[in-house]
Amino acid sequence: MKNILILGIGNIFRKDDGAGIHLVRRILDSGIDIPGNVEIVDGGTAFYDLVPIMSGKDHIIIADALKVDDKPGSIYRFPPKHLKFATAQVWFPAFSIQELIFQVNLAGYNPTVEIIGIVPEDFNTLEIGLSEPVKRSMPEAISEILKAVRQ
Repeated sequence: MKNILILGIGNIFRKDDGAGIHLVRRILDSGIDIPGNVEIVDGGTAFYDLVPIMSGKDHIIIADALKVDDKPGSIYRFPPKHLKFATAQVWFPAFSIQELIFQVNLAGYNPTVEIIGIVPEDFNTLEIGLSEPVKRSMPEAISEILKAVRQ
């Protein structure tokens, strides 16, 4: 059985930049039956502190806000085979996910990594909460995360 990590990242104090955190919190608060091989972590903006959490996992699903030229609330899923191509097309507001994955690989681990991202409307306002388009997208994003767990 694969060791799976669902990792929400972002800054909840910068409105939609906290989308990944809000996603994992909603999953934890929802009562959804999560298999025992799945760990769910609110990673915040810890960056290098996440390397030990990610190490030893077989599959990592990262939930985050991402900046692409699309309408706010749009959901993107970058499965492992497409992740290497995603870096030129999107920007992850929290920090360099690619650098984080590099650090995990440097520690001797090579998990499959995929990203479920929501396009933010506002990631500059210093406010806890989400814009309406991002709020409306949360159920669909959670559904994508759960699909990724089952695959």
